[in-house]
Amino acid sequence: MFHKNEKTMAHTQHSAGTETIIAQGVKVEGEFRSNGNVVIDGELNGSIATEQALHVGETAVIHAQVSAQSAVVAGTIVGNIIATDSLDLLALSSVEGDIQTNRISIAAGARVNGKISMGEKN
Repeated sequence: MFHKNEKTMAHTQHSAGTETIIAQGVKVEGEFRSNGNVVIDGELNGSIATEQALHVGETAVIHAQVSAQSAVVAGTIVGNIIATDSLDLLALSSVEGDIQTNRISIAAGARVNGKISMGEKN
């Protein structure tokens, strides 16, 4: 059976209009793609892309290139972020990488180390 700390290698997820949750204690490595909303409270290494919303919880640690329509980040992301619509960085968030988005909100206490570009990318 599955254990809380088991590692999933080269995991690819395709879903349509659903919510996918990577729970605290779960580690995913590889390419992760979804058509629906994604909630991450665990660890992810590789890349993540969703056509909908991404929520990165306080316990999440992501070492990946991130692409989403919109994102709310409370945890740690090491990698570049593309949020085509909006990006909200909450007070406990930490981002080490470049950000490309149309709208951004950065709460007091959030940490960003990288370049922020807003509007359409040329």
